[in-house]
Amino acid sequence: MSERIPAQIIETIDSRQPIRLTPSQAGGPIHTRSFTGRFRNLRLYGAGLLFLIFFGTAWLNWEGRQAVLWNLAEHRYYIFGATFWPQDFILLSALLIIAAFGLFTITVFAGRVWCGYSCPQSVWTWVFMWVEKVTEGERNQRVKLDAAPWGVNKLLRRSTKHLLWLAVSLLTALTFIGYFTPIRPLAVELFSGQLEGAALFWILFFTGATYLNAGWLREKVCVYMCPYARFQGVMFDQDTLIVTYDAARGEGRGPRKKDSDYKAEGLGDCIDCTMCVQVCPTGIDIRDGLQVDCIGCAACIDACDSIMDRMGYDRGLIRYGSEREMQGGYTHLLRPRLIGYATALVLMIGAFAWALQDRSLVSLDVAKDRGMYRENAAGQIENVYRLKVINKTQRPQRYFLGLVDGQPFSMSGPGDLSLAAGEILEVPVSVALIREPLASNPTPVEFEVVNQADVSERRVSDSTFLAPRGR
Repeated sequence: MSERIPAQIIETIDSRQPIRLTPSQAGGPIHTRSFTGRFRNLRLYGAGLLFLIFFGTAWLNWEGRQAVLWNLAEHRYYIFGATFWPQDFILLSALLIIAAFGLFTITVFAGRVWCGYSCPQSVWTWVFMWVEKVTEGERNQRVKLDAAPWGVNKLLRRSTKHLLWLAVSLLTALTFIGYFTPIRPLAVELFSGQLEGAALFWILFFTGATYLNAGWLREKVCVYMCPYARFQGVMFDQDTLIVTYDAARGEGRGPRKKDSDYKAEGLGDCIDCTMCVQVCPTGIDIRDGLQVDCIGCAACIDACDSIMDRMGYDRGLIRYGSEREMQGGYTHLLRPRLIGYATALVLMIGAFAWALQDRSLVSLDVAKDRGMYRENAAGQIENVYRLKVINKTQRPQRYFLGLVDGQPFSMSGPGDLSLAAGEILEVPVSVALIREPLASNPTPVEFEVVNQADVSERRVSDSTFLAPRGR
């Protein structure tokens, strides 16, 4: 007979207590409860500013044109007084890297506050939830409406909600596409029914995407689709400020009268009202510990603080705190990882500002003619080139075009150029060899274009000069 392995019961479940599932665990729709608080107000002010920037900037004019317009067809990208060209895309790459390091720095310091306060998915989801509250009522009313059979009242409320969702989605799509196509004629064509082609397709596409993501998928985008939710955990350390439940203070949970001696009954400060669960946009119970579903929005902090105020308890049962603090230590705000990210971020912002200020506002590209070389009427060997000059400013400019001094060549072609704002001009020129012999064959040749109003605005581009051997 084989020896039995002893078993030990490590936890028992009281059958008299029902197992309570959060909306996230139950898999049903999440109906959030309305609440107020300082973090909600902060989020509203931030979201209002983002909405004002997003929806308002597209309608601003600057010197007779749309202030911010990325004209993909003409490869010109206007941002107020600056014009960017495909040659400036290195600046866009640098800006994306800066944004990434900024996100890393914020995450190390305070967890997923970007997700809870500024992420477009979160901001638009809060807007759609507000529309849901206006059309279908508060949380309890929405739960009852879900369970009610279909009738005139339910159909009217649901139809109104979805129509408003579609209206917000359409306005979002129109504004987004309006940054790539002039928004005023785009809006006129859309609402007059004359819009067609690619613009119509993309407006319908982004309308559908906004309606689906903010109206139906909501927290599922944050939990299952967003890669940031997966890798942000590895950036936390013991001093990262995250939304935490103070279990040492809150346990054991349970209802009680307001003025009772609950400590004598073995109860903690948590009255088990589940308000923190009811306001959570991802439907989790923060009292179960840090979870990947938490977006750091602090809705549970506001809800819990309001209950603590009613009960006469100290605030902060749920608060922004670190793992070290929850273990009885002190949070170290300045630490090597955070300092390293912040230092790298500041240096990159400085380098980006310098590159932006130092970028040339004239471009010169040189293309050599496919012919090898030829002999001109004076018996000199000459090569033919096509020079492309771009005025990258928003005003007419005059330029001098020629060869860099000190070379054994002379150039034939227009040397005084007048270009309108944003104009691209192709100039054919010929370059003749005037001094022999050449140090090498082929020999480098350098062209320059100089702004006549500001000689510091200069651009040099090089090519090669071919000659018969022995020259």
